[in-house]
Amino acid sequence: MPSSIRAIEYYLPENVETNDDLALKNPEWVMEDVIKKTGSYSRHISGDDECASDLAYNAAIQLFDKNGIDKTLIDGLIFCTQSPDFFLPSSACILQDRIGLSRNTASFDINMGCSGFIYALMMANSMICSGCAQNVLVLCADTYTKYIDPTDRTCRSVFGDGAAAVFVSKSEHNDIGPFVFGSDGKGAQSLIVKGGACRYPYKKSQLYMDGSKMFMFALSEVPKAVNKLLAKTGMKMGEINQFFFHQASKLIIEGVSKKLKLPSEKVFFNIEEIGNTVSASIPIAVRQAHDCGRIKNQTPLLFAGFGVGLSWGACISHIDL
Repeated sequence: MPSSIRAIEYYLPENVETNDDLALKNPEWVMEDVIKKTGSYSRHISGDDECASDLAYNAAIQLFDKNGIDKTLIDGLIFCTQSPDFFLPSSACILQDRIGLSRNTASFDINMGCSGFIYALMMANSMICSGCAQNVLVLCADTYTKYIDPTDRTCRSVFGDGAAAVFVSKSEHNDIGPFVFGSDGKGAQSLIVKGGACRYPYKKSQLYMDGSKMFMFALSEVPKAVNKLLAKTGMKMGEINQFFFHQASKLIIEGVSKKLKLPSEKVFFNIEEIGNTVSASIPIAVRQAHDCGRIKNQTPLLFAGFGVGLSWGACISHIDL
């Protein structure tokens, strides 16, 4: 039973922080250098009382309302986040009740970040292909800004908060896959929040990112994953209509594109106004690309996510929005 992406919507918090705002709070920062590296001029910041599940809820409601989807048909809910409401229970179970989905819905969280959408899409596709579900709601939302020290130039100028809702349903076409994945736990310390969980329960700490190591990791692994995926499918680079990389930063996306020798018109880039929205970045980019006419239904797209873990994943997909 093949599956297809039937609808995508996204939600961004109302509060917007611009580079001018950052410059006022951090006058020693050279904003020209920040823009050159990140490519971001602004980002959305969640409110003090706004959690990732709140963003995901708003994205889900938009998905149902704008696309006329009957929520009673949903029998699978995957919530991809590294900003859960609680250590337990699963935020997906809370969202199942809050959204008003059936009690027969299989609901669970996955603790994945920048590669998370690819993992969640694989799980949704697998649930449908195996007959465990027919209609899966994939929600991706993170509020990394709550983990960031206001004076941390490396992270503060990069990350923004946001959520995406993706409706994956059974289809007559085999529109999703194949996939390739990888992980390298030796790099776990390169992007981490150390304190608060069981390893260091009494230590409060902020998000730490080694920008240079993450840059080298992306330039090393993402092109290899793309080439491995194309070899797996027998497709050539020119047959892909559009490439959607995790919106990590301008520097990283340009570096990966250059290594793969991709023309700029084949690579979608939307980090300017929303920053790096972690797990939601790829589906937000796909929705925006469709809205502005860069992509059409039933054309081959390539998604590649990479980052915290270290982890990565890529897949070929068609959409049917």
